[in-house]
Formats: sequence, C-alpha cells, structure tokens
Amino acid sequence: MTQPLMQRRRVLTHLAGGLAAGLGGGLALPALAQADKPVRFILPNATGSGVDAITRAAQGALAKALGHPVIVDNQSGAGGIVGLQALARAPADGMTLSVVSNNVVIFPSVLKSIPFDMPGDFTPVAVCGYTPVVLVANPKVGATNAKEFIAQLKARNGDMTYASGGNGTILHLAAELFLDETKTKARHIPYRGVGPMLTDLIGGQVDFATAALPSVQGHLKSGALRAIGVATTQRIAAAPDIPTFAEQGVPGYVVEAWFAVVAPKNLPAAEVKRVHAAVVAAFNDAEVKDAMARQGNVIHVGAAEAAMPFFRSEMARYAALVKKAGVEAQ
Repeated sequence: MTQPLMQRRRVLTHLAGGLAAGLGGGLALPALAQADKPVRFILPNATGSGVDAITRAAQGALAKALGHPVIVDNQSGAGGIVGLQALARAPADGMTLSVVSNNVVIFPSVLKSIPFDMPGDFTPVAVCGYTPVVLVANPKVGATNAKEFIAQLKARNGDMTYASGGNGTILHLAAELFLDETKTKARHIPYRGVGPMLTDLIGGQVDFATAALPSVQGHLKSGALRAIGVATTQRIAAAPDIPTFAEQGVPGYVVEAWFAVVAPKNLPAAEVKRVHAAVVAAFNDAEVKDAMARQGNVIHVGAAEAAMPFFRSEMARYAALVKKAGVEAQ
C-alpha cells in the first residue's frame, strides 16, 4: 500500500471518529438514521374514508409529536382484514400504528373466521373521539323529521329500504338499532363501501341510510340528501341545524362512531406512554382541532389504561346487537 493512500485512510478514520464523538459517541450515527425512519400508520380503510380523513388531518401534528415522519398506508382489502392483519404482524416498537373505528370490534361477531385475535393481538393506545352518525333520506321520501319518518316506516311496514357500506358494519348496525328503538321494519341493502351506498341513496335506488356526518355534509348542503336527525346526546357544532333524535322523542337512539389509535400487541409500557403523549399533543393541536371540527368530529382523547377495557366492552355490546339484529356471520 502506498504512503499517500495510508495517510488518506488515517485522515478519514480520524474524521469519522471525531464526528461520532462530537455527536455524543459512537451510537449517534445509528440514532440519526433511526430519527429519519417514518412511523407507518396502516389504515384498514380506503383513501377518502372517515378514518383516512382523520389520520391525514392529524398527520403533520403526529409527525411533530412522535419525532418521526408519518406515512399513511391504506390497506382496505377484505373489508379491512388485510390492514389489521398487517398491523398484527408488525414489530411492537412504536413505529407501526393505526387509526381504527368501531368496525374492528364488530368483526368477531359478523365473521366466522379472522386471522387474528381482537383485541388480543393489538395494543389499544387511546380512544381519540367520535364521528356523529346521522340518519339521512332521499328527499323523495318526503319526511322532514323523525316523527314523519317513523310514521312512514310504520305505514309501509317493511317496504322501505336502507343502505349500508357493508353487512355487519357500524352503519348497518346503527340503522338496525334505529329500527329496534322505533319498533319499525325496513329492508337492508348492503353495498361495497360508503361511496357506492351514497351514489344509490342520492339516486333514489334506496330510501335512507345512517352515515358519518363528514361523508354527507356536502350532500345535505346541496339538498341531494335530507337529515332526519343526529344520533348524539347533543347537537353538533358542525351541523347545529340537525336535531338529535332524543329531542325528537327517540331518547335511546345514540350511536358514536368512535376512532382510536392502536399498535401491535405487547407494545412496551414506555412506548405506550410515549405514543399516547404524542396522540394527545397531536389531537389537541389548534390546527388539527379546527380541521376535526370542520369535518364534524368530536375530539376527546381518553387515558391509555382505559383503551383496552373500552375495546372489550364495545365488543360485548356489539355482539349483543348483532345477535338481536339477526345478522348472520359470513
């Protein structure tokens, strides 16, 4: 080896060692690489869904609070099973997370077989809030309030039709709960997603549906759909003109389409604490709260230790509703 080459190698070695020392020691360089690694949010929902809109509205604030870039990975195959399976298989290191809705605790009651245990294969980190559910009808139905609508349902005695984004989904069960509360009947028409459901509802192929407020706000403003009521305990700031069903004489009809941040099972306690703190910071960010309010979402981030008990209680509640509604597992 020539003398100049040996000198150059000594200089490079000296510079690399000095850089590592100046940054806090030999472990600093891997740490810098780790800081650039993105946190992946696997969503078991399609682009444009309510959960997708919520996650993307909080994406920047989550990246800031987590200290990593955040990427959104939509995996909606098999009604969301594909995305949840991918999350369940991911390392429990806080770098793979998800935002999920009620549907994840309904799956065990409406599917004969799922490739994971719910909620055992996951670590619920925080229930973040809920999206108001509204009952909307095609204007051709004619009813403008709950009293008129219920009267039509009773008069037509099962002849009216309602749509949902899929058999056994939260929107299907929300409609079934309304029928149960009002002692009325209607025929269920399931669709492959909320988009096709709304297309036919606006077109008059079906009479009514329950829907997340953000997905129908534009159609309510244009007059393409009419809101009969909102299934919340109080009126919603984003749509204050829509009365609750409680104030229209149906006090038992309350449905909250909640959303929560979850991780793979066995997420270490320190990581749960770190991720939970980041979620609290992100969802309380002023811009995120404003975006959520415009979407019609209500934000209230619960405690980390309350998340798993909530998931288990919701599983039991929806299992009872599925049985009562006579929904057969597929």
